[in-house]
Amino acid sequence: MRRPKRLHRAAIVVTAALAAFALAACTSVSAGSGLPEQQPGGLGSEVEKRLDSALTEAMTKAGASAGIAGVWAPWAGSWTSASGTTALKGSTPVTAQMTFRAGQLTLPMSCTVLLSLVDDGTVELDDPVSQWLPGLVGVTGVTLRELCQNTSGIGDYAGQLRGQFLTNPTRVWPPLELASDGIATARTGNPGEKYSASQTNGILLGMALQNATGKNWQQLYTERIFDRLGMDSTVLPDSTVMTPPGRHPVGYAALPDASGKTVCAPMHDLTRLSPSVGWTAGGVVSNLDDLRAFSQALAAGSLVSEKSADEQAKAVPAGASWQRYGLGMQLLGPLRGASGAIPGYVSAMYTDPGSGLTIVLALNNSTAGPGFAQALAERFASIVSKVPADKKGAKVVASLPWSEQQAVDTMTKASPCPLPAPKK
Repeated sequence: MRRPKRLHRAAIVVTAALAAFALAACTSVSAGSGLPEQQPGGLGSEVEKRLDSALTEAMTKAGASAGIAGVWAPWAGSWTSASGTTALKGSTPVTAQMTFRAGQLTLPMSCTVLLSLVDDGTVELDDPVSQWLPGLVGVTGVTLRELCQNTSGIGDYAGQLRGQFLTNPTRVWPPLELASDGIATARTGNPGEKYSASQTNGILLGMALQNATGKNWQQLYTERIFDRLGMDSTVLPDSTVMTPPGRHPVGYAALPDASGKTVCAPMHDLTRLSPSVGWTAGGVVSNLDDLRAFSQALAAGSLVSEKSADEQAKAVPAGASWQRYGLGMQLLGPLRGASGAIPGYVSAMYTDPGSGLTIVLALNNSTAGPGFAQALAERFASIVSKVPADKKGAKVVASLPWSEQQAVDTMTKASPCPLPAPKK
């Protein structure tokens, strides 16, 4: 049967529109879209000395042999550093290009994929989780939005299984097993009631979006984030790939004793670890430059529609009055981003969408936890926020609701296994 001409022409228009949308979705974007232009050059010798000192002090407090960090202040310049050696008592210097496990910095990536799927109509932000994971007990009333906002009320599997991750790091964990362990723990509230960090949310999101798209997460991350930002050193390794791809520092952590108390000596090498312990909540491996690109894109909302970017920035209280949480994105005063810890590494990435200030860092000892990495980022921000603009009228970071000393105090309290102070 021959199709009527009017209907045929309409079909051509619809097909062309869909093709254009698909092309736009896959087009590369500038990481800093909408952010102020970065001024070339450094930040000045005095400021850079303070940043260097802050990094080396943090390495000592964390018991880390390696520290990788970058600070980009568009109004004044930038600083990057790779300090220390790849191993405790080692001699191979660290480089800024080395990779590391990004831990919970993975969740903002997973939630950005969710929002891009909302943009193309594959899912809705307020879809029930049970729609995409039918038959799974314990997720009734929870939405995809609440998974990304950590307001599902579902418990955290990572807290329950931490000892097993540390003592048996190469075990491969099926996502359903991790999700079930989280669901089985005590609930922290009713769906949508309050913020409570739980890596179970990221695992459930990963399972749901695989079912919704029929694609694995290597494909989803690559198509919707990594390729678009040129993140060539970033990957979600297969669960059986135990060593981080690329050149990387050794990852360390202290193990607990039978009572759960941290035992600082000996420090254990946990570089070989199954990415399945974090998967879509914490399994990505990346490096400094790639996380800078993603952090800036996240803060600018350049990977998703304007509507979705606004949704991602809608935040609920998550601690102190200046700490809030959006969709996979922490808001610390003017900064947007995340901090993370996975056996072997702590990391953080934050960007201020107003001034463009961007901070990325990683240390190769996870014992101190994600709050330590957040506090180090806050210290860097406090130091750089006082640098004047090179050009009249350039945007500088807004006043910060914390001081450098408060950040130092937080790191000191979160340091169970500091290295001995260097001999003078």
